[in-house]
Amino acid sequence: MRTRGKVRIRRLLPESMPGLDIERMDFPAGSSMTGIPHTAGTREYLTCERGSLELTASGEHYTLAPGDVVVFRGDQKHGYRNPGPRACVAYSVIAFAPTAG
Repeated sequence: MRTRGKVRIRRLLPESMPGLDIERMDFPAGSSMTGIPHTAGTREYLTCERGSLELTASGEHYTLAPGDVVVFRGDQKHGYRNPGPRACVAYSVIAFAPTAG
């Protein structure tokens, strides 16, 4: 497990899978985190399990409630914020673009 500010992030795969990361993110009330843009062509899938989560990606704003899913370009600036009074749990699936090789 690692932390970015107050947000706890835990990888959900016991071993590395080429081109794929799956993470659980725990956001305390009022916390936020800036995402790190990935390689060109990367897509991210974000779902909210509990609480409320705001996503800003490529200048667009999304508010996710439990069960909501959004897909966005992971190679752009993005950030997350829990606007609610309670903790939020979200999951991120990062599908990295294939690399030339």
